Amino acid sequence: QVQLVESGGGLVQPGGSLRLSCAASGSIFGIRAMNWYRQAPGKQRELVATITSGGSTNYADSVKGRFTISRDNAENTVYLQMNSLKPEDTGVYYCNADMRTVELGSIGWRDYWGRGTQVTVSS
Repeated sequence: QVQLVESGGGLVQPGGSLRLSCAASGSIFGIRAMNWYRQAPGKQRELVATITSGGSTNYADSVKGRFTISRDNAENTVYLQMNSLKPEDTGVYYCNADMRTVELGSIGWRDYWGRGTQVTVSS
């Protein structure tokens, strides 16, 4: 069974840092873009950062200069280094990836989501 599993969330003080990880497992034959989204209480889920299979990155304006997305293609893992955290960064962070997998005997590209990891920035 293909899945994405996030880790690394927690409680941190303003100005602190956290590093999130997301590992893809299962029968995977390719991964294109890998993304981090977040959802704050009472708000819609928003795209935080994207990294392509070639390593090109893009960030939401609110996190530029503070967050860094990276990936290890050999390990099918994506990371999000978060520095200078602010209370408004609080939320559930979700990993998302476009992966080539086999389901019900059919191979194809599909969109997968992790279950999320909580990040709380508070003093």
